Amino acid sequence: MFILSLTYVKSTEEADRFMAPHMDWVNVGYDRGMFLASGRKNPRTGGLILARGERAELEAYVAADPFTVEGVAVYEVTEVAVTRTASGLEALKD
Repeated sequence: MFILSLTYVKSTEEADRFMAPHMDWVNVGYDRGMFLASGRKNPRTGGLILARGERAELEAYVAADPFTVEGVAVYEVTEVAVTRTASGLEALKD
């Protein structure tokens, strides 16, 4: 599993300008079976996506995010070897 942590490097107003295409990109990530969960950070400094797949594929997909393309946010991609989960979250295990 991977944690895709995005941090805004421009204002939230600038992020809002690209939110619709970013959300289209997020929806395609779910449709492709890569994304498991996502949401905004609180306070609103970026967001977080739980993902699965191959690192190279995820990094290429992150590079195509409108937030990345427009320089609104940067991503940190962290791989996690999930060994234990709460009941109902077994799909998060490798």
